[in-house]
Amino acid sequence: MELVVLLLIIAAAVVGWWLWRKNSRKNEPRPAPAPVDPFADADTDVLRGDPMRLKAADLVELYGKTLAVRGTLRLSEGDYHWSEHFLDTGTGVKRWLSVEADPDLELVLWEEIADTELQPGPRELSHEGVSFKSNEKGKARYVSEATTGLAPTGTLRYHDYEGPNGQKLSFEAFGDDAKWEVAKGLTLDRNQVTIYHQSEA
Repeated sequence: MELVVLLLIIAAAVVGWWLWRKNSRKNEPRPAPAPVDPFADADTDVLRGDPMRLKAADLVELYGKTLAVRGTLRLSEGDYHWSEHFLDTGTGVKRWLSVEADPDLELVLWEEIADTELQPGPRELSHEGVSFKSNEKGKARYVSEATTGLAPTGTLRYHDYEGPNGQKLSFEAFGDDAKWEVAKGLTLDRNQVTIYHQSEA
């Protein structure tokens, strides 16, 4: 009997010591975390926004100017998908930002060319003294979001040309019988574009 009592006392003492030690550790001050560079090895999409998530009402900063995305075209040709975003420049000039992953991310800023006699088809075209070579052409389907000036859905014929130093020339016709719309483009470095995503709410 005395042995059982002794064992119970020892067990109670051990449990008591363990509980005291556990509680005392809670009160010990924890070391402060070391300072961390917030930009070290940071994901570019975190710092500059994600172009693949760009949508109407987002803001795009280019060359020190902040432009609003008024609408978006979501395009698809087979399994390939890309987007074109209508930017409000406040000047009456239509500008679009195309976003493709082929497989690397490509951002191109487009500006419409009005009153031109340029037509797609030749293997090489010249515009403003720059020579452009035919790159790709095809037909895609699109879905329109917010303000684009187009029907909610439709088809797009396109013929793209490439020039030196990231310059591009594009012909697009929305519908089988539509006239060609012409735009000149400039490929942007990812670091030239900052996106401010607006709330989903």
